[in-house]
Amino acid sequence: MGQKVNPIGFRLAVNKDWRSKWYATGRITVHTARPGLVIGRKGEEIEKIRQYLQSLCGASTQVNIDIVEIRSPETDAQLIAENVAVQLERRVSFRRAMKRAVQVAMERGADGIRIRCAGRLGGADIARAEWYREGKVPLQTLRTPIDYGFAEARTLYGIIGVKCWVNKRDEVVSQQNSRPSGPRGPRRPRA
Repeated sequence: MGQKVNPIGFRLAVNKDWRSKWYATGRITVHTARPGLVIGRKGEEIEKIRQYLQSLCGASTQVNIDIVEIRSPETDAQLIAENVAVQLERRVSFRRAMKRAVQVAMERGADGIRIRCAGRLGGADIARAEWYREGKVPLQTLRTPIDYGFAEARTLYGIIGVKCWVNKRDEVVSQQNSRPSGPRGPRRPRA
């Protein structure tokens, strides 16, 4: 048995926060790469969503929806995994989808990316897993800002799982610039 740990949960104490909060106080935040599609013309779509959510919660509650734009969707691990899963459902070759995702992420400034698809790839009788990696993806280093995403592609042959790890270099540079440089203090002699 492999001892596999979720990269987000592994870094909670160091530099990550929970992805979701299991409580709501009348406020919902939607993170999207295309806020224009979610809002719609003159706010029509967002109003439909707000009315639907109010009907789920009860007519007496007021639901506020905040929309936050994801600046670089090509380097967001969850969006990459979902994009590859959608392509697999459309019967695109898994190799082509994975290689394209790796190439685009590296062009957009990721320091490293690793993507893994597992299941009946290409409709094969026996399930297997294939992965591609480019750049540095140090999963054991806690200070490295590893973004992790998971999605499932529901194909005719069965479910194919897509996992993605992205090393975001820009966050590392900003953290290193904020730390003071110089010696850490006197060293104690070894006993």
